[in-house]
Amino acid sequence: MAAGCPLPGGGHGARWALPLRPPLCLACAVETLGDGSASLVRKKHVLSRLHDALAWQALPVVQLLAPDERVCLHLIGTLFGLLHTVEDSSALDLFVEVLVRLVVELKSQQYLRCILEESQKELCKATTMRGSLPTFTLLGKLVDAIPGFADTLVVEHSNLVDHLLMGLMYPNEGIKAAVCYLYGKLYSSCVGAERLSAHFEERLCGLFLNTLGRAQTKELQVNCLGLLKELLKSDHFVSILMNNSKTQEESETPEFLEGENPLPLVLKKLLLTRDEMLQAASSHCVAAVLVHSPSRYAPAFIHADVPEFLFECLSCNSEILIWSVYCCLLLLTEERLFFSKCHTVYGIESLVRSLQVVLQLNNVELHKQGLLLFTEILKRQPVEIKLFTNRGVCIEAIDVLMGTVNCPVLEVVVDAMGAVAAFLRKDHLSSPPVPYEELQKLMEAVLRRCADLSPPQSSKRHAGDLLFSVSQSHPANRSLSRVPQRQGQLLLSTLESFRNACRLAVEFQSDPMAQENAFTAPNSGSKDTLSNFSEFLLRICDSLCIPMVMNYLEGAVSPSVMEVFISTLNTLFTVVPNMRNKFSKKLASSSFIRLTLELKARFCSVQSNPALNQACSSFLYNLCLSLYSATEKERISSQEEQEMSELLQKGLPQLNYTVAESLLLLAETPEPFSLDQSLCSHQHCFVLLLYFAYTLGDRFVPEAELSLAIRNFLVSAQDRGDCPPPYILRAALYLLAVCQDKGKALDLRSLCTIRRILNNLPDLSFVYVHCPLLMKFFLHYPELTGRFGHQVLQLWFSWGDCKQAETEEAGFGVSDQLSSANPLLPILKSNSSILLILLDLVCSSSVEVAWKVLMTLRTFLEKNEDALVCDLLRNQFLQILQQLLVESSSASLQANRNLPVLLSLLFLVQLRSKGVRELDSTDFKLLHQVSNLCGKCKPRDTDLLQPSLNFLYCSLHQTTPCSQQRAVAVLLSNVSLLELLQKVLECTWLRSPPSEPAYLSSEDALLCSGWLLVASLLLYQHRYNTEVHQTLSLDLTKVLNAVIFRKKKPILLLVSIMQFLRAILRQNFSSSLLVIVGQNTAQGATQPQPSSLQDAALHPLTSQQVFSLVVSLQNLLVHVQLQKDLLLSQAMVACLETLVEYLYVKNQDVALHVASQPWHRFLLFTLLSGGQKSFLQPEVLRLMTLFLRYQSSNIISQKEISQILQEATEANLAELPEATSRALHLFLCQIQSSHCQVEPVQSGTIQTLLERLLGQRSTCVKHQDIVCLGSVAVSLSHIGD
Repeated sequence: MAAGCPLPGGGHGARWALPLRPPLCLACAVETLGDGSASLVRKKHVLSRLHDALAWQALPVVQLLAPDERVCLHLIGTLFGLLHTVEDSSALDLFVEVLVRLVVELKSQQYLRCILEESQKELCKATTMRGSLPTFTLLGKLVDAIPGFADTLVVEHSNLVDHLLMGLMYPNEGIKAAVCYLYGKLYSSCVGAERLSAHFEERLCGLFLNTLGRAQTKELQVNCLGLLKELLKSDHFVSILMNNSKTQEESETPEFLEGENPLPLVLKKLLLTRDEMLQAASSHCVAAVLVHSPSRYAPAFIHADVPEFLFECLSCNSEILIWSVYCCLLLLTEERLFFSKCHTVYGIESLVRSLQVVLQLNNVELHKQGLLLFTEILKRQPVEIKLFTNRGVCIEAIDVLMGTVNCPVLEVVVDAMGAVAAFLRKDHLSSPPVPYEELQKLMEAVLRRCADLSPPQSSKRHAGDLLFSVSQSHPANRSLSRVPQRQGQLLLSTLESFRNACRLAVEFQSDPMAQENAFTAPNSGSKDTLSNFSEFLLRICDSLCIPMVMNYLEGAVSPSVMEVFISTLNTLFTVVPNMRNKFSKKLASSSFIRLTLELKARFCSVQSNPALNQACSSFLYNLCLSLYSATEKERISSQEEQEMSELLQKGLPQLNYTVAESLLLLAETPEPFSLDQSLCSHQHCFVLLLYFAYTLGDRFVPEAELSLAIRNFLVSAQDRGDCPPPYILRAALYLLAVCQDKGKALDLRSLCTIRRILNNLPDLSFVYVHCPLLMKFFLHYPELTGRFGHQVLQLWFSWGDCKQAETEEAGFGVSDQLSSANPLLPILKSNSSILLILLDLVCSSSVEVAWKVLMTLRTFLEKNEDALVCDLLRNQFLQILQQLLVESSSASLQANRNLPVLLSLLFLVQLRSKGVRELDSTDFKLLHQVSNLCGKCKPRDTDLLQPSLNFLYCSLHQTTPCSQQRAVAVLLSNVSLLELLQKVLECTWLRSPPSEPAYLSSEDALLCSGWLLVASLLLYQHRYNTEVHQTLSLDLTKVLNAVIFRKKKPILLLVSIMQFLRAILRQNFSSSLLVIVGQNTAQGATQPQPSSLQDAALHPLTSQQVFSLVVSLQNLLVHVQLQKDLLLSQAMVACLETLVEYLYVKNQDVALHVASQPWHRFLLFTLLSGGQKSFLQPEVLRLMTLFLRYQSSNIISQKEISQILQEATEANLAELPEATSRALHLFLCQIQSSHCQVEPVQSGTIQTLLERLLGQRSTCVKHQDIVCLGSVAVSLSHIGD
């Protein structure tokens, strides 16, 4: 029974029972399977139970069957027989499965041979091939399940293969599928592949390809592809399948495809199916063929248009299929025909969109494979065939690259950087309009991503310092051993991308269509232009690329990375041509010359790393030429530039020494009669590199060592009779000048060498550098100063754009031009003999140079008070002034821009004379020359007249009475001068009031000086009774109205007019120098009224004018007090004092009435309510003194006097200003002389204070009497007296 024996232990016995539920008797099962009368259903049930037993309880079955060989053979024979008698397909599959499991578990070769023999018999006696299907199926399953069975079948039963071939020809796809499956297993064995090689070549190949080409069922298609997959593992079978007997030329023609079912067409047919599994298998087979030899087999697939269908497959969702297609296309990219047939142009859109989809998947390997394919297509696409014919696809490609760049997986990012580098080609992007804005975003994303993935920067140091630190701490590190390999590759790919972007910008410069978007509206201000893109590259290089590489240099240095980086910088020189010089200066100032030299020394010696050496040499070449054009604008010579270019091109590639070695090289001397000029070339190149580095502040060689090396270089050159070119001498002299403060002073031999070399030059300008240190170098050594000082200073002042000087004003403010001349000032102070050279330049040089020299001297005089220098300058100025006046007419004098500066200097020299001194003959000659010069001018010549009148005014106030008398006589004898002064004063009434009263224009300043000089002449003419040859006439009413009705006049102008008013008031309006016009007389009155009698007493003033003048002075005093201008407030008080004195002489009642005005008390309180709130103010004390003098008890009381005495007693008199001390002294003396009612204690206090003040005045230091207010010279004693 199949389910078991009827009785436990009965029948076959319990030992045949298998532990299943319900139990199964193995003996009964065998009997049931062999019983011909048993139904198929029962047999299937028994077979199913036996299958379960073998699957779950195989060991008991084997233990029962293995000892009895007869039973085993019987069971196997029974099962094998059933295979060929049962037609039910499900039963057949179960029989095959049980038979295979049984043989596998028994593990005996005997049973395998039995099956092979039975199979052989069955195949031979089969009347139809349909009956052989179970046999083929069984053999296929056995070969699949039992290792080595395929070898046994091929070796011992090779005649079975003939039956397989017949089965493949039978028109039944089930049989063909089984045969192909068995063939696939046979050819997967090495022995089988070898034994069946001839069989395949002679009989199977064509039949198999025909079968595969015509297969309709999926089973046959799959099994054929399985066989094909095994065959494609062998190069021999691939050659047979691809019909390698044909020549390559034949295979590259379409006629190759005319044969019956060639493999490329067969596989293309499978690609056309909608079954993604078959498409994946087909593409896998294509890849399996191509991997053997793309150059041999790719043309056949390309001519069959297989790439077109591979690209179409990319629209699927199967990752396996996409991977297979990527692999196939990647192999096809190795064949140029793939591109020339425009398959890439057809499929690029599919690839880009496939990448967009793939990036959404979590499959890193698929990302990498897709990027690799994209990169290879971008790299290998021929230039003449545009890949992106559609701007939309190009922008989509940029979006894909942006997405991959921002991928979180480092490996994908590295591959993405390579794709970006390949994408940035002109032919990929030349279809207008070029998407510059998208490219900017892409490059920024690339650089920022690389910067984010780089290790953090630990410090901020210059490029040379970073490389130096790496070379010191890692002398053997010439790889990326200290940083992850991927990060190094990432940086390399990033730099390659950036370099390609820079090259792209340069290439587009020659393409008019690529300059800007041709479809943009005019004047729309679009940012999508080449210029914006180029400027962006320069900016982002400075902000991201260079810092990123500097950060990398802290860890390691790779020659390949640095080669790309240096070549990128070299390309940037031409990206934005108008920024080339600025970019070069920034690189040089950031130690890139040192960095490049260190790279060459470390990696390019003994002819290693030629690419890096070429990049570094080219970079230094372009950097030097850019710096030359930037720093030598004034003298760029095409011949010199050509010579320098040839020198650098020749010498830089061989300059692979360390800095220390190069310094030693400078002192070497070539062998006599040697024709090898390489040593000189190396020396000259290194000197040039040092020069350009030092000019931009990169002093990477210690100054002492450099100075010694340059000296040895010059001495060596001179000893061998060699004169270096001017640009090399210029660099050497500059380096000596830069090192002079930290190196040893030049010895006599070095100085003689330099002098001999320079003497051989036709012009010193060939080696001149406009640098303060070089000027100091020449002026420091007497041996050089005597011979070259004049030329150096001439060049110093003539260098630069002379047009800058035209914008400078002749005032006293410090200008940029003066600032540029300031380095000369310390030299002038330490070596006054250079002044003689400067003064000689004033006479012998051009107008522009003379102007700069005079401005320098003026600045020097403003900061230097050496009396000897002033005397020296005074004599020289006299000679220069005499020469100018003799050689020039009035018109040319006014056009001479140097003359105002010279006169300003003359005034400064005069101003530097401290105290009072006797005027000598030179002073009187200068006085005469300046007064004559003024007589030749017109009032509008303010730049000439202002310093001249200042000089005349100072000459009158800074000398002794004896000299003063002579000076007044000189000036009053000059009729033209007095006529000029008359015109200047009359200009006061012609000028309209300025918009800003505080602003002192040049015209107002000249009026101030004119009024002050006339007031001084009036004072001293009256004092010395000097003869007058020309009188001045003025309308008194206009003078008074100028003070009374100010009309926004500058305060200093009012003060100057009041000085004139004081002078004529003191002289009672009676002066031989001045004629008063417009005098007041009573008209139409037969008898004078009381008011008229009062006016007659005040003649030529009227009482109304007097009171108006007093009110105006009060108002001015309050206004000036608010401005805290001590000098001007004292001038107001002095004018009020003089007016009251005049009134007291003319009419005491009026004077006392004016002095006792109640407004004066209000004025005092206003002054006291200011910032100091103290009586110890000079203007307050002088007003108090005035009121005491004229007994104005209603203005000042005993209380105020007591307060002043108390403040004075408590104050430190030694700390009081000189004006305050003098005013306090006058106040105390006035108290004593006016017999005021003071207490005895106060009298003692007054006496004590006077004594202290007298002692203080005897010890106080005299201050400068002449000061400059704006550009007006004012004598303090003249104003405040």
